[in-house]
Amino acid sequence: MLRPRIIPCLLIHKGGLVKTVKFADPKYVGDPINAVRTFNEKEVDELIVVDIDATRNNHEPNYKMIANLASECRMPLCYGGGVNTIEQLERIIGLGVEKVAISAAAVYHPDLISQAARRVGSQSVVVVIDVKTAGSSRRPEVVTHNSTRRSGLDPMTFASRVESLGAGEVVLNSVDRDGVMKGYDLELIDQVRNVISVPLTVLGGAGSHTDLSDLVRRHGIIGAAAGSLFVFKGKYRAVLINYPNRNEKDAICSSRP
Repeated sequence: MLRPRIIPCLLIHKGGLVKTVKFADPKYVGDPINAVRTFNEKEVDELIVVDIDATRNNHEPNYKMIANLASECRMPLCYGGGVNTIEQLERIIGLGVEKVAISAAAVYHPDLISQAARRVGSQSVVVVIDVKTAGSSRRPEVVTHNSTRRSGLDPMTFASRVESLGAGEVVLNSVDRDGVMKGYDLELIDQVRNVISVPLTVLGGAGSHTDLSDLVRRHGIIGAAAGSLFVFKGKYRAVLINYPNRNEKDAICSSRP
């Protein structure tokens, strides 16, 4: 039986694990490998790891780091950051990563999506759509390069397009809610969910198990991803890797409509 997925998202900056707020001011929170080992023990559903330096600085993916993460990871792993070619994507899959996420490349080189779907299968091709309200209209817009470049693209239109090109999953990431921990952008999620049929994972804003439950109650089978929720604890945001225990997870997943 299919169930909602509860997914920690780890951000890598200068080789370390960090957390950002609205894609800015990265705060060091630990060693990525240690975090993966802890999440192994907690039996998480899936893990997303994003190198936030690679695309912005036009760097190749750090294959040694990816190989180390993949060798430690006991759950499905999705890696993103710096992937611009089919050769890079295939090399990452060859390191033992189940899914490869592309973001800027999906905007500027959308043919990569269809190439990747043919070569490694749609199930391994994830498109991350970073969305920020921009301009005087305050309309949601797809942004890239850690929100430093505006694309002019409407998120709903873009989500529909990447599905038609062969993306097997969409990760919808709200820049405005990143690290704020005040709840997901449910309206934006509704709009994107209504135009695609592939699996959807959402990121940006989760600050409590209630936020996860509210999302699952609204959308059922969905990926509920979070960063701050799983690396901070308490009102003072002390660094502590955490994840719902079995009973908590069952309660969240039973919120399905």
